[in-house]
Amino acid sequence: MPDYPDQQALYSVEAQLSKYPPLVFAGEARRLKKSLAAASEGKAFLLQGGDCAESFAEFSADNIRDTFRVLLQMAVVLTYGAKVPVVKVGRVAGQFAKPRSAAMEVINGVELPSYKGDIINGFDATPEARIPDPNRMLQAYTQAAASLNLLRAFSTGGYADIHRVHSWTLGFAEHDKAERYRELSNRISDALDFMAAAGVDGDTAHQLAAVDFYTSHEALLLEYEEALCRVDSVTGLPVAGSGHMLWIGDRTRQPDGAHVEFCRGVQNPIGLKCGPTTTAEDLKVLMAKLNPENEAGRLTLIARFGAGKVGDHLPRLIQTVQEEGAKVLWSCDPMHGNTIKAASGYKTRPFDSVLREVREFFAIHAAEGTVPGGVHFEMTGQDVTECTGGLRAVTDEDLSDRYHTACDPRLNASQALELAFLVSEELTAQRQAGRRAAM
Repeated sequence: MPDYPDQQALYSVEAQLSKYPPLVFAGEARRLKKSLAAASEGKAFLLQGGDCAESFAEFSADNIRDTFRVLLQMAVVLTYGAKVPVVKVGRVAGQFAKPRSAAMEVINGVELPSYKGDIINGFDATPEARIPDPNRMLQAYTQAAASLNLLRAFSTGGYADIHRVHSWTLGFAEHDKAERYRELSNRISDALDFMAAAGVDGDTAHQLAAVDFYTSHEALLLEYEEALCRVDSVTGLPVAGSGHMLWIGDRTRQPDGAHVEFCRGVQNPIGLKCGPTTTAEDLKVLMAKLNPENEAGRLTLIARFGAGKVGDHLPRLIQTVQEEGAKVLWSCDPMHGNTIKAASGYKTRPFDSVLREVREFFAIHAAEGTVPGGVHFEMTGQDVTECTGGLRAVTDEDLSDRYHTACDPRLNASQALELAFLVSEELTAQRQAGRRAAM
């Protein structure tokens, strides 16, 4: 948490934010919760993705559009593989703060306060930029509001039409190394052609031209979160007005900590990152605190262990959930446990490690007879070179070409879509195995 040097300035900003309209509304959060409940039962699938940390400097309509576009493409591919609706949740319009393990960092031999995200301090490596400034919360609110305005227009104004989205995906599948993806793309095309031939029009056509899209971020900066809380006029209960879904990070999930205390008090869907240090006892306490009514769709457990380590941790946590009879949605974050430092000095994530963790996640749920209900990626619609591997084979030497992230490395558009094709294959295999078991 930041230590603001000017407390009066902080109180003034909090007072301003408390008067602003909420960014999201209670009815939207309830609708998302219902969709997540379906995903926890295998009747839907969660796709959560977006920026590691949103930036003030990189903010533009084009960047929002491009990331939204890739998420839509991923969703179409996953929908075809899973044969269930895909719940689309962006890491957007609020993902401005980043947890840091150390208060200080050394840059070019100079020790400076750690960069904690644009909502708190500046990225520039100067003592002045690193001073926490509460006025940054006002800029974050304005940027989030503008982002939401554009996303709502894209979601309902025809940009998200499934035929348009799939035409973009066909372009990806034309790559000379994409034969395995081209076949799936062609099958999707055949399905859309069949629907058109069958006379899909009217209300159904409208449904294919619009999507429900939700926002999410880590509930890290509590001054911002609390100032945007509102009381729902329908239920009389508090709702976080900063985003549809909030999650608690692996560093801030202490059962008696302030972040857990805040999240237990709002009715939004809540995510909980579960890493290698998550104990069975802590998980029991956290589930009881965050979801005391054992409400389906309320709590998503986001597993993040690292490739090769999922088998060491996920089975024991699944057993804990089953012992408690808890209703949770299991999602896989294959990004945070697979961060390495490349020989070139850049922090990166190998595509193969990300894919391996996803496959281990699906395999363990198949063995345990439980539902792998979603995936959680750090990705962007930009053509960055931050994660190595993938169809276009980004190498360690390529990382310096377009390494733009302010914090952690993200999948680029091509890597994200390729991963969606591969996850779709896992979902298809899971569905076919379920059919065989039912025969």
